[in-house]
Amino acid sequence: MRLAFILLAVLILVCLLPLAAAFGSGWIAAAHGCVLHEGHANPCLIGGRDWGEALYGGFVSGWFLLVTLPVVALALVALIGLALTALARRRTP
Repeated sequence: MRLAFILLAVLILVCLLPLAAAFGSGWIAAAHGCVLHEGHANPCLIGGRDWGEALYGGFVSGWFLLVTLPVVALALVALIGLALTALARRRTP
């Protein structure tokens, strides 16, 4: 049962990575005064290098949430079910 909790927690974290990438890219672009949108990559010079393509890729990866959010929802339901089952087993004499 402990392994199932760990696997579901890891699954939830992996499925939320596109959200972290989108927010992180937006934060980095805003902090350096760069334009970031889904249309196309814009140049973004940070430390003398152009990070526009990488930031664009991270920002657009947020669209993967359309696929991963249902997986997160199912994993949360399974996690809650496992937690309730573990609690019920612990309380019964």
